[in-house]
Amino acid sequence: MDRKDFLKKGLLGTGMFVASASLGNAMKNEIDEIEPLEPIGYNHLPNPDSKIKDNSVIHKADSRGKADHGWLVSNHTFSFANYYNPERMHFGVLRVLNDDKVDAGRGFGTHPHDNMEIISIPLEGDLEHKDSMGNSAIIKSGDIQVMSAGTGIMHSEFNKNQDQLVKFLQIWVYPNKRNVTPRYDQITLDKTKSKNKFQQILSPNANDEGVWIHQDAWFHLGNFENNIETNYHIRKKGNGVYAFIIKGSAEIEGQKLEERDGFGVWDISDIQIKTTSENTEILLMDVPMTM
Repeated sequence: MDRKDFLKKGLLGTGMFVASASLGNAMKNEIDEIEPLEPIGYNHLPNPDSKIKDNSVIHKADSRGKADHGWLVSNHTFSFANYYNPERMHFGVLRVLNDDKVDAGRGFGTHPHDNMEIISIPLEGDLEHKDSMGNSAIIKSGDIQVMSAGTGIMHSEFNKNQDQLVKFLQIWVYPNKRNVTPRYDQITLDKTKSKNKFQQILSPNANDEGVWIHQDAWFHLGNFENNIETNYHIRKKGNGVYAFIIKGSAEIEGQKLEERDGFGVWDISDIQIKTTSENTEILLMDVPMTM
């Protein structure tokens, strides 16, 4: 099996299997889990239009891979399922950034994962989660969900509402240790803590603010008014930061970004951010650039 065929098989993931909520126990998906790619690293070409050319990359919203299954519309920042781009495999240990919309009454059938840290950030609507660990929960805007797949889990996700879409970000991060005991957690954020500043929503420390994962990564969310300037300090030497503009617009290190654009930067200790529209929401993912 050549590299491309391997990636297409291993990247099938949740987006290729569906069942209606009325089916109850969704069908089992016979898929292979994503395996670590070699070499793990920056895996992209530097951004030729940046003022900091050799240590940044930009992924414009309309350059993402798109899968339209009718019930599901998914935009893939990195290669996933039938979207394969050898220059868009990952940003360091950040492996998947999917921007999903799921129709009312539809969802992802029961499917397996292993050795991956999986983070879900709902943006609109309610998403029902069930897994082989016995967890059953509903996540909605303002919640953060995390799963350490470890030795292996099965789970399903459904939009149980009959009158509205579910929109959410699905993010996968390679762990720093394999075959851990699977775990699940979710929290509801205090959104007042992200007004015109970044609120930590994820870290490597179970006693720190937000959820935690098996990786030296820190995620932050911020909701900003127009013309707000802020500085973000990289949490660990050697990490890079991938910024995703959920809504609004901003300039990061002089790079102009619009809604759903992504911008990664590394070999830097701080980044300067300035919003350029009202109601700008930004997700920062501070991640190791190598395993």
